[in-house]
Amino acid sequence: MATLYIVATPIGNLEDITLRAIRVLSEVSLVFCEDTRTSRVLLSKHGIKTPTESFHAQSPLSKIDRIAELMGEGKDLALISDAGTPGISDPGIALVSEIRKRLPEASIVAVPGPSALTAAVSIAGKALNEFIFLGFLPHKKGRQTIFEEIKAGERPYGFYESPHRIEKTLEALKGSPKTVTILREITKMHESYLSGTAEEVLMSFKNNPGTLRGEFVVIVTPA
Repeated sequence: MATLYIVATPIGNLEDITLRAIRVLSEVSLVFCEDTRTSRVLLSKHGIKTPTESFHAQSPLSKIDRIAELMGEGKDLALISDAGTPGISDPGIALVSEIRKRLPEASIVAVPGPSALTAAVSIAGKALNEFIFLGFLPHKKGRQTIFEEIKAGERPYGFYESPHRIEKTLEALKGSPKTVTILREITKMHESYLSGTAEEVLMSFKNNPGTLRGEFVVIVTPA
């Protein structure tokens, strides 16, 4: 039975890829990507000529059928996301779940590497031996309930946020004595770090609107 490799890829800097990941991506029959155009930039950078095909949150069930069929034929495949580790706030988890059900004898192998979450934790400078990870917060339903939980909870919380909602998130966290730490654009040219109360961080963004771009990891810790 074939192998499905779940391969972590850089979250920004294209040099942040493991030797093993380069080898695996070069050796498999096909690489499934969230966006083939984005992934082709990475693969070309490292001289990887393996064919690519899309697999993303809107992919029809027939795409999972195709992957299962290819594996049934003995073809080794790889799954990558646009950035980071597939399956972490990512549609890859649905594929892995289905392949485990349909092909219980198949090998599903992790090729670990970059993750925005672990990268943020490593440089946040906060006590995060344990914390609650929330992934991407819901856009509407249940969003305010989650903010109330974060403000009242005793453990640290971590989650991802988009530039379109980061100000609203900070508004929702105002009034809490907790510390909000934001790591933006980790490993990229405009990487930045902010830490303070929700009010202080929000004011910084309002005073520097040019920083309201990119990818955000938000960590909320007891004061």
